[in-house]
Amino acid sequence: MVEPLTLTASVIANLAFQKFLESGAGELGKKFTTEAIAAMDSLRKKLWDRLRGKSEKLDQALAQAEQGNKKALETIAKNLDVAMDDDQNFATEIKTLAQQIQAGKIQDNSNMTQNVSGDNNTNIQAKAEQGGTAYNAHSITINHGKPD
Repeated sequence: MVEPLTLTASVIANLAFQKFLESGAGELGKKFTTEAIAAMDSLRKKLWDRLRGKSEKLDQALAQAEQGNKKALETIAKNLDVAMDDDQNFATEIKTLAQQIQAGKIQDNSNMTQNVSGDNNTNIQAKAEQGGTAYNAHSITINHGKPD
């Protein structure tokens, strides 16, 4: 089970601009439901409405984030954190939207098959998105039969 996500200003900003950070709409559609993508648009609009006009640097960061600039999210997150501290109703509203987006994240429950032949192989298999752990193995012992 995936642990619940702490909804910091940075996480919320990332979710709001996820649409622009992904390489294409098709990639976003593989990771989120249609409802979650619609909630991203609503969240991003709320952030724009709240943060636009606060400073020239912030306005530039908002525009840059919509161009896929991940670095701009740092500026947005810092200002969003202050806005959330100043207005608890706003904070609750955007956290609720962020939770809806997270709830609409599509989990990859597909199987992973690894075929290895030969000697001295290094094998790595994990689904990091699901909190998987990467195990590197130079030798694997497989026992067949009933356990004692």
